[in-house]
Amino acid sequence: MFTGRRARSLLVTGVLGAASLSGCGAGGATHAGAGQASPPSPAVTATTPAPVAGAVVTAQPGAPSDSATFSRPADVSNRMFPLVPGTQFVYRGKVIEEGTSKPHSVVFTVTDLVKVVNGVTTVVAWDRDFLDARLQEQELAFFAQDDSGNVWNFGEYPEEYENGKFAGAPSTWIKGARGTYGGIHMLARPRAGARYSEGLVPAIDFDDVSRVARTGQRTCARSRCFGHVLVIDETSPNDPASGHQIKYYAPATGLIRVGAQGGDSQEFLGLAAVRHLGRAAMAGVRESVLSMDRRAYRVSKVYRVTRPAIRRGG
Repeated sequence: MFTGRRARSLLVTGVLGAASLSGCGAGGATHAGAGQASPPSPAVTATTPAPVAGAVVTAQPGAPSDSATFSRPADVSNRMFPLVPGTQFVYRGKVIEEGTSKPHSVVFTVTDLVKVVNGVTTVVAWDRDFLDARLQEQELAFFAQDDSGNVWNFGEYPEEYENGKFAGAPSTWIKGARGTYGGIHMLARPRAGARYSEGLVPAIDFDDVSRVARTGQRTCARSRCFGHVLVIDETSPNDPASGHQIKYYAPATGLIRVGAQGGDSQEFLGLAAVRHLGRAAMAGVRESVLSMDRRAYRVSKVYRVTRPAIRRGG
């Protein structure tokens, strides 16, 4: 979702949680509860060894027997990256390219839909990216939490728009399809210095690596300040010109701020509001996301290895 780095979504590649900010949902928004139970799912063995501090971990097929397992993968309760259905995050800021600054905003919604990807039931998130108030990209992103509490990236379907018109989804990737590896989105126990792969997609040169830069920090995002903040430094070895993307995560909330160091395009965002969507608003979200899911099967051959998204418990 970030300008100049389409292979990485905001959340995705980071967002969310259930903490309240000053924002209130439109369209009948109400305060969300603790989330809904995911549909029954057998324990699934992951294809990546558990991450350790100081090592770069990439999810690869045929990894050793110490792979993670997914017994309740759609219950994403990671302290720094909780995904509660019905929670919507609004980020506002700017993008700077070639000395020109443009207003930028992102709306990230945790849906009440799930999707089986590579044998694992994942949470479906909907990420919309606006530049100069115009939709630039909207994306479906798929996440799952293993039994140790690590949250994994399982794929993305990012639709690109030009002058308000759909222009394709060339950066689509799905874990296990065409030599694509998933990766870690958030560690269960992040420690300063730990490094891990967010995923490896040779077909689109996606190879992002994250490093835990600092823990226990204090930072502010627009009108609110947070303590015990986790700072993650993300880089793309295949695209050194993109510089560093710096993300700040707060306990029980998730992504609260995005910054940049170097790079030919820099993005700066702050969490402006958290909305807890009511029944009517969620019905609209569900309709839009299911429409995207159906369209993806026509647009992308890679996407066709997945099962259609369904409502939790459906």
